[in-house]
Amino acid sequence: MSNSSPAREGAKRDIAPIVFCDFDGTVTPLDVTDQILTQLAHPSWREIEREWMLGLIGSRECLERQIALVDAPPEELHAVIDSITIDPHFSAFCRFTRRRRMPLYIVSDGFDYVIHRVLKRAGVAGAFRNGSRLFASALRVEGHRLLPSFPHSAEPCEHGCATCKAAIIRHHSEGRQPIVFVGDGMSDRFAVEVADLAFAKRRLLAHCRESGIACHPFETFKDVQGTLEKLLAPTPARRCRQPVAALS
Repeated sequence: MSNSSPAREGAKRDIAPIVFCDFDGTVTPLDVTDQILTQLAHPSWREIEREWMLGLIGSRECLERQIALVDAPPEELHAVIDSITIDPHFSAFCRFTRRRRMPLYIVSDGFDYVIHRVLKRAGVAGAFRNGSRLFASALRVEGHRLLPSFPHSAEPCEHGCATCKAAIIRHHSEGRQPIVFVGDGMSDRFAVEVADLAFAKRRLLAHCRESGIACHPFETFKDVQGTLEKLLAPTPARRCRQPVAALS
């Protein structure tokens, strides 16, 4: 199941895949940014959300305007973040990718401050601690205010993304490795277009089906791991290697 060209497919045979996954709603069951906005921002954040969903603004402008509506002390922010759990199978998935020597990256419109805190509490922050495997919007907490910045918003980005996931994926795969993408929402719709194998749920799954983009539905990372294990299983004639032609 592939979204790539025949030339790209041939160049990627028998190379271990590289995995990119969204964070909010994918690694976590709930969208952490939405929880922060729901509990700590002025209700008008939903009007801005509707503008983004209608395609009137990009996610970068959407987040800038929404985060400006948050007015809360750090302890309230931390209480919201600390109430968030992660997919119960994500830590096992991280171990699986390490065993198979598959690089695993998080690419997110969400905020690094939040992501690091959630992953640390869940005990899986180590793989993403130095930032080389995490690409997200940045956030500073100054008193009651949250100050966002967008170090991975590519210029020019025709979609106005807070984090240009497609550009990050292209850069880090460099056209050589099969690309696996795991996501759940509309901020992932441009990423699946450059993936060789996509796993989707919720709004992203609906988008893929409406747009004719091949994908595997999933609920948890156990589903993702199970499918990858089947696709990576060695064939009887080539047990000394791990062909990934099925991903290409």
